[in-house]
Amino acid sequence: MPSRKSQSQSKDIRSFFKKSDNPQSNRSSTPTESTQPGGATSFQPGGATDCQLGEAMNCEAAAQTRVKRENDCDSMDGHSHQFRVKFSRTDCEEYTVTCDKPCTVLKAIKSLEIYKKKMKCSDEKIVIQLGKEDRESIVATHFPCSLIEHDKCLIISDESEQVEVAQDQYYETTYSSEKYSVFYIDTVGGKYTRTKQLFRNNALKQFKYLCVYGEKWETVEEALKRDGRFIDNLGNFTLSDNDEQNRITERTQKVDNLNGKQFKICLPRREKADDEKHQENPGTSSNPQQKSATRPVLDIAKQSVVSVRKVINKMKESGSSVDIQEIYEILRKQCPALRKLMESRFPGDSYQTALELKKEDFGKIQQSFSEVHRVRKLLKLGESVCKVVVPGVFDGTGFVLFDNFILTNGHLFKDRVDGDRLMEGTEVFVFFNYDDPEPFSNSYYFSVDKSYICLNKDELDYAVLKLNPQVQKLRQTTETEKLKVPPGLLKNFGPVPENGEACIIGHPAGGVKKMDPTCIIEKEKRGQAVNDHLDQYKENTFIIQLIANIIKNQNIESIMIGGTRAEKIATYNSFMYHGSSGSPVFDAQGQVFGLHTAGFTYGFSNHTESVIEFAQPVLTILEHFVGHLKERGDEELLRRVEEEAQRNPYLKKILNSFCEEDMDVD
Repeated sequence: MPSRKSQSQSKDIRSFFKKSDNPQSNRSSTPTESTQPGGATSFQPGGATDCQLGEAMNCEAAAQTRVKRENDCDSMDGHSHQFRVKFSRTDCEEYTVTCDKPCTVLKAIKSLEIYKKKMKCSDEKIVIQLGKEDRESIVATHFPCSLIEHDKCLIISDESEQVEVAQDQYYETTYSSEKYSVFYIDTVGGKYTRTKQLFRNNALKQFKYLCVYGEKWETVEEALKRDGRFIDNLGNFTLSDNDEQNRITERTQKVDNLNGKQFKICLPRREKADDEKHQENPGTSSNPQQKSATRPVLDIAKQSVVSVRKVINKMKESGSSVDIQEIYEILRKQCPALRKLMESRFPGDSYQTALELKKEDFGKIQQSFSEVHRVRKLLKLGESVCKVVVPGVFDGTGFVLFDNFILTNGHLFKDRVDGDRLMEGTEVFVFFNYDDPEPFSNSYYFSVDKSYICLNKDELDYAVLKLNPQVQKLRQTTETEKLKVPPGLLKNFGPVPENGEACIIGHPAGGVKKMDPTCIIEKEKRGQAVNDHLDQYKENTFIIQLIANIIKNQNIESIMIGGTRAEKIATYNSFMYHGSSGSPVFDAQGQVFGLHTAGFTYGFSNHTESVIEFAQPVLTILEHFVGHLKERGDEELLRRVEEEAQRNPYLKKILNSFCEEDMDVD
């Protein structure tokens, strides 16, 4: 059982989010609203050793001086040009954008007052078409404005899902156009890419090319990684020239001579075979949770190393002498001051006091959920918890709502829904009794009826699915006919308690069913809980800054006091990450108050950590679901919900409110 975070008082986590004194480090984008399912994030192979982290910390500080050095050696006095922008393909109005200094194309467009009225989405969902030709090519939001042809017209639009990764301050553009190479990647892949996803959002395939830029000392791999619209790990890819398909460019080659050329991404035959083998196994998942837009700590550290190399290379090109030891010595002298800042957060013996409070809180949880009657009740209710498998897409958790309807998270069906139906070819399986170390002995499953789905992937992130009545057993026995869907938990719904104990039951990592006793983190203490988690890295302030940036990009500020979701969710700490999305969250009395949805996470080598997790209130979900049924005119299901609500005052209150609305309308 992992130890819980303390509730002691220290500096608020949002202090890490304050803008730097260096204006170049302040990116004017809105952090993405969506966190990854179950708090998932990606990570790279190879552990972060003390030596690597130490080097990364030195490199990070050097990288922060990069912008100033580049501005000094590559100032663009007299930079002035203009282009035009339309806010939809059908819009007749074209707005003139004038640039008087180098910046990203999105930053230039944001200088228009009309931008805030036209665009309501986050930066990561924006698509910018280059020119008015029929869906010819698109550029990233951080595309250098200096590379836009004078008086060129751009068309800006948005997608419902993330298109590119939020870029950090190291990609702030300050170069003149001759220092870039611009090339085009075909949205139709080359060899061995037929079943392989290449882009974060398949909506990009409606365009012919992705226009990519690279600094002339970068490799092809670095340029595509920085672009942000491709998946995190393209593997050992190559580029084939569209004009001469047998002419191959490897990913390790420089981009210097690619300017103006068009390519297709090609993959080795072995990677294709592995991908097809994975899809043929219906019990496994490629789990896009682990392809999160958030880069892991070690990955960012490696990118910082690249940034330092660029600084050194530019110093060499300009004829300046480079004394690496002198640079590192200056950086090392900064570390004591940073460490002193962190230690100041726990003056005197307050850190030891915090540890004692943590032990005390966790002891109360253990005591509450060690009572036999509570455990027996939770085990009985837990029979309704199921493993949800979307082969080749996601593994998750759900639970029976009533009859043969289950409740789970909506993000499990990302890009697999067409209106109120699952897309053709999409299979969903729901496993019950998957709680034995040898699950094939007792588990049984149902398939999901594709004709019905209630889905809300955005604010509430839930889905209600209907199970087909035919039960299947992983090992056929004579008892197959006796198996049925367990009782629903709708009648056990209750409100979110302000504090106290909680327990999550689910299938983390797609494995056997597990229970995790925890306690609710009050909204006033969420910042403190995040701080408590970061204390384990207090000897390495660079790591803390990296984690703070990662969770900031996941929009953690939205759940803090004053945030848009602060009053709408329940928060806690849990080891339930991948595969646990959709788990029920119980209070100490056995009432279901939440749908475990996501967490704010970061990744080390083969390991994911979460600073805090959250659940959507089930009463809010039910209110939305009832409204959906009334819109559909589904009187039969409404009657079933009413029957389940007879002895539950919270459910009756929701239903009565809808009846009162109907009376007002009449």
